[in-house]
Amino acid sequence: MADSENQQAGNPSNPVPPARLVRFGLYFYAALMGAALVWRVGGYGEPIFFASALERSAGASPVRDFGVGLLAGAGVLVASSVWTAYSRWGNSLARELAAAIGPLGLPNALLLAFASGFAEELFFRGALQPRVGLLAASLLFACVHFVPRRALLPWAVFALIAGLILGGLFIWTGNLIAPITAHIMINAVSLPLLARRFGSGSW
Repeated sequence: MADSENQQAGNPSNPVPPARLVRFGLYFYAALMGAALVWRVGGYGEPIFFASALERSAGASPVRDFGVGLLAGAGVLVASSVWTAYSRWGNSLARELAAAIGPLGLPNALLLAFASGFAEELFFRGALQPRVGLLAASLLFACVHFVPRRALLPWAVFALIAGLILGGLFIWTGNLIAPITAHIMINAVSLPLLARRFGSGSW
């Protein structure tokens, strides 16, 4: 999934320089992680990585949850690839996002993928979802990815569906391992592919 800093920091006709985009992204995601920790751990005294104190007591199954996250991420990537290949809206969205990303480069793309996947899950699933519920958290996640451009409107719809899937993983497994794994995987594959297939930069 493309990241929220891309929609805020540039536009397809004038992409942000890679160093500036990465720096902005890392600052933004550090602030997002800090807000999540202050909100849930500091404000409510609850475990940020678990859906509830009961889930923390039960513990996690790291291998199972990591595998679930990989499977979910792969499913989203396959569905996104098919939509991009066989849908005019999907193809147009991919081109717009690639133009906005610009010649990011593989190391920067992977760095942003890890930071965005970890920070957004910590905030939207770990801190927000236990307070407002799955649907509201997913809608807010979609709003963050909303850009008032016709070609980019499907991005918000995609973010809503992804938010429901990631939030469902959080509820099902009781912890953030699966949603963080899926989110990082989606971004780590889609960001480089977008830039290579539709962008002007190369690795």
